[in-house]
Amino acid sequence: MLDDLALKFERASSAYAGENGITRDADWFLLKLQEEMGELTQAWNRVSGRGRPKGRSGEDMARDLEDEAADVLGHILLFAHRNDLDLAAAIKRKWRFSLDECL
Repeated sequence: MLDDLALKFERASSAYAGENGITRDADWFLLKLQEEMGELTQAWNRVSGRGRPKGRSGEDMARDLEDEAADVLGHILLFAHRNDLDLAAAIKRKWRFSLDECL
């Protein structure tokens, strides 16, 4: 399940990198994840009234928060894929449920 999702993010990320001349080396995956976490934090600050709305409506800010959360999800899956991490096993170990239960 996560592997299939990670491969979809990998294809999209690889295409984007190719179109924009971006080299995705080992550090890039973690640095990009950190960048996206910063953007999620910024979006949260706007939604929660802790940041300037910059002319964004409440609906726009909510959409920004969704978009940034999706980016974080994508980049954690890309990071795990790049580093051969078994997230399904880690979820079972740490969260004590199997992803098979979600199907």
